[in-house]
Amino acid sequence: VRRLVESGGGSVQTGDSLTLSCAAPGYTSRNYCLAWFRQAPGKEREGVAAIESDGTTIYDDSVKGHVTISKDNAKNTLSLQINSVKPEDTAMYYCAAAGTSGGYCYRPITVPAFGFWGQGTQVNVSS
Repeated sequence: VRRLVESGGGSVQTGDSLTLSCAAPGYTSRNYCLAWFRQAPGKEREGVAAIESDGTTIYDDSVKGHVTISKDNAKNTLSLQINSVKPEDTAMYYCAAAGTSGGYCYRPITVPAFGFWGQGTQVNVSS
């Protein structure tokens, strides 16, 4: 079984930039859609960004211009860069994978579409 493992979370200050990583062996060059989700205390998991096998990216309207999703096929990793973090970014961040025809992603990014999940990495933003 292939495993998804997030890293890079921690405590940061408002205005800092942060990059989260996800080890995704076997998922970056196959027919998979990869995505980042986040879940704040007391709220549902929400889709942040997704990337298709060919590199096409998809962003939730709420984070356009605020985050950047990317993947490195050679290193089998998925990344999420968050620019100028704010307290509202505090959440558990999860990477996820969905096996799809051609590696395309469904739009919008929703939890039911993804069957493979990492354990999450916590991001806490102080103000």
